[in-house]
Amino acid sequence: MRKLQIAGFLDNSLVNGSGLRSVVFVAGCRHNCKGCHNLAMQDFKYGDNVNIKDVFFRIKKNIPLIKGVTFSGGEPFEQANGLKNLATMIKGEKLNIWCYTGYTFEYILKNLKANDGWEGLLYSIDVLVDGRFDINKMKDAIKYTGSSNQRIIDVKESIKKNKVIILKT
Repeated sequence: MRKLQIAGFLDNSLVNGSGLRSVVFVAGCRHNCKGCHNLAMQDFKYGDNVNIKDVFFRIKKNIPLIKGVTFSGGEPFEQANGLKNLATMIKGEKLNIWCYTGYTFEYILKNLKANDGWEGLLYSIDVLVDGRFDINKMKDAIKYTGSSNQRIIDVKESIKKNKVIILKT
């Protein structure tokens, strides 16, 4: 996969993960969470079809200011193959990767083999913010989440220990 359907891009952000980071918003989401703040990005045709190398070069222009990159959306796992390829390039620059998904970590693990690119994307991610946004659970949300049912997961440790390890923020 050489292209991604990009819904938006932030050169730098302090609210989409720890430290100053670039944020790639992809188009397409089937979760339809009530109160979604990226409603337009649910459309799989929203935004622009962009070459992955062009996205990478834009990210690279922000080095050394940024600490990492965040994948958001839409739903990143809907474009897993393209993001997996982008993640490989990002990792070559020694940047960390956060990813926001409406899927739970357990669901992703259970469905790795059935969904093209999911395994490669998951293993490229350092931190996963999982779970659908729940408008009724906004009040008690912790930093970097939209609702209290979402978790901030240390992916590498969770895979190594075969259980969800919550990242301390």
